Amino acid sequence: MTNNNFESSAFESSAIVEVNSQTSDIVETEMVGETDEVKQATKSLIEAIKKRAQAEAESAGTLTRDTYLNAVRQAKEAIEGEKLIERDKLENAWKTIQEETEKNWHSLFHELSTLGDRLQDAAKAAWDTFHAPRA
Repeated sequence: MTNNNFESSAFESSAIVEVNSQTSDIVETEMVGETDEVKQATKSLIEAIKKRAQAEAESAGTLTRDTYLNAVRQAKEAIEGEKLIERDKLENAWKTIQEETEKNWHSLFHELSTLGDRLQDAAKAAWDTFHAPRA
């Protein structure tokens, strides 16, 4: 089976995968703060990859050791690449939020400062009018 077939079948399958306690413990430790849905999807993906790797390794003559190691390396790189892409998207979104927040804060501060100046001018004008000599 080619690498492309592995990718499409592994990620499009909706089969229920039994997750062992070791995988569950690792995911729970490494993915603190993620939603249960993300954790469960990760656990299922890891188990599917493990089962696929075991099946490929056990089928004598199907894969040589080097081919097997290459397939595992490519799968790892693909997964890590996805993590980097997601991390970059999150970092860019966070940077945009910070920039917008700072811009809005400066705008709000300027508006409040202007309002304070106008209120002070109005109070001074009212005071001056109140104390002006009457004709």
